[in-house]
Amino acid sequence: MTHNTYPFEDSVVLITGASTGIGRAVATAFLENGANVVLAARSEDKLYEVVDRYNNDRYLIVPTDVRESAQVDALVDKAVAHFGKLDVVISNAGTNVSGPIEELTDEDWHNMRATNVDAQIYLARAVTPHLVKSQGSLVATSSVSGLAGDWPHPGYNATKGAVSLLVQSLALQLGEKGVRVNAVAPAFTVTEMTKPMIEEGGQEVVEKFKSRVTLQRIAEAEDVAPAYLFLASPDARYITGVILPVDGGTSASNGQGNSPREFGNK
Repeated sequence: MTHNTYPFEDSVVLITGASTGIGRAVATAFLENGANVVLAARSEDKLYEVVDRYNNDRYLIVPTDVRESAQVDALVDKAVAHFGKLDVVISNAGTNVSGPIEELTDEDWHNMRATNVDAQIYLARAVTPHLVKSQGSLVATSSVSGLAGDWPHPGYNATKGAVSLLVQSLALQLGEKGVRVNAVAPAFTVTEMTKPMIEEGGQEVVEKFKSRVTLQRIAEAEDVAPAYLFLASPDARYITGVILPVDGGTSASNGQGNSPREFGNK
C-alpha cells in the first residue's frame, strides 16, 4: 500500500471507523508499518476481517458507537488499559446524506452531525491527555467538502467544514504541549459509503466525478491512506493545523467553467 516505510513499531494507534473504506485502509497501513492498532467501529465482525492476517497481540477490537460520548470514553480507556499509551489517533468515522436542504430530514441531520462532528469532539476530548503524555498526533478525516461547497450536500458540507475548523483550533491549543493535529481531506473515493451512489447513477455519475479530477480517475481508499501515515510520522514533525487535500487535483480548480474533457478536448 505504501512505498515508504515509517517507524511505527511500538507505537499505539487508535482508529475510528476502521471497519470499512478509508478507515480500513488506514488500519491496514499502520499494521503493515509495525504499529499496534486499536480498531473501533460498530461492526465487530468487519473489524475482525481487517486484522485476520495479524498476530492478536498487535491489535485490539473495540465495538463502538462514536455518536455516544460514554462509548468513546470507554474506547479510550480500554485502549490505554490494554497497550499502556496512545501515540496516534485517527478520528475517521463519518457518514453522508446528500440532497437539497429542503429534503434533509431531522433524523438524517442529527445522525450526520452526531457522527461527523459530535464524535470528533468526544474523541478529541478523551484522547488529549494521553497524546500530551506521549507527545503524539491526531489526524482527522475532513473532506474537500469541508473546504468549499458541493452540489447538493449542504448538511455534509456543514459537518466537514466543522471538522476542518476543529482541527485548526486544536492545533493552536495543543501545539505548545507537543501535540500535532492535522486532517486529511479526500475527494470522492470508492468506499462502501459511496458505492450505492455509483451503482444508482452508473457510468454517468462516474464520468461526472472523473471530469473534476485532473488525474482522471476516482480514488480508491488505498490512494488516501498513506497521507495519514505521513502526517502521523516523524517526517511531519513540523506540520500541524493542516487540512491536506488528497483529491487527485480536485481542489486545484476554482470551480468555474468545465473541464477540457467535458468540452471534448484532449
